[in-house]
Amino acid sequence: MTAVLSRPGRSGGARRRSGRLRGLWDASPLTYLTLIAALVLSIFPIYWMIIVATRGNEVVGAVPPPMTPGGNFGDNVGRLFDNPDAYFAKGLVNSAIVSSCVTVSTVFFASLAGFAFAKLRFRGKNALLLVIIATMMIPVQMGIIPLYMIMVELGWQNRLQAVIVPFLVTGFGVFMMRQYADQAVPDELIEAARVDGCTTFGLYWRVVLPALRPAAGVLGLFTFMQTWNEFMWPLAVLNPENPTVQLSINNLANAYFKDYTLMFAGTTLAILPLLIVFILFGRQIIGGIMEGAIKA
Repeated sequence: MTAVLSRPGRSGGARRRSGRLRGLWDASPLTYLTLIAALVLSIFPIYWMIIVATRGNEVVGAVPPPMTPGGNFGDNVGRLFDNPDAYFAKGLVNSAIVSSCVTVSTVFFASLAGFAFAKLRFRGKNALLLVIIATMMIPVQMGIIPLYMIMVELGWQNRLQAVIVPFLVTGFGVFMMRQYADQAVPDELIEAARVDGCTTFGLYWRVVLPALRPAAGVLGLFTFMQTWNEFMWPLAVLNPENPTVQLSINNLANAYFKDYTLMFAGTTLAILPLLIVFILFGRQIIGGIMEGAIKA
């Protein structure tokens, strides 16, 4: 009798689950066509860049354009690293150093400040938060001249410190981590850790930072990508002999004869570190978000 009564419950739950799954996959053909069109439009410029990077300059204006890779990518990369105007190898190393330092520093200081603004009590907290938010409203271009004057006074022209130190922490990062910490870290957890004798920094390191892992991963990914692609400030403060990777590609474009194969080969190599970082940290970001959703 019990078995007979339990069957409808199980079948009803299975029907509800299958209904939810059908709702997830129930999309019109127009939706799929729109997504496919958006995917093609997004990927085609990158694919065409790779095609040109593996061929010669004659394919740039060819009609119809070739759609299959060629066999000149190795030669183009060799000429790229041998180009005396690009300093491409040094640009890759400089960009890796700058992006890594800025990313680690931004995640650390932004999460530390976000925890303080969200969970600690001190005088002037709201006023300081408003000042940080106000810095986000000032365009970056307005600060280039005074920032350049500071770099000159410090003697940091043509040094990597000039492109690292001014961006060790950002107002957006502090605000983002503050908002996430306010929602992800319960006050009861903070009080329990205090009762156990945890110090303020130990509270941040052992309790708050693990809870902020998804937001820290997103902030780190965005910061690395933004710093790697930064062009205006390194152009102002660095010399062509000590460039970042974006300046190296720009040096190729400023030549009398524009070798598009070298430019596109350099751009292809320049996006590889971004893809590697996204592959390495993308799973952690998605895993942290899914873990938080399951707990919720």
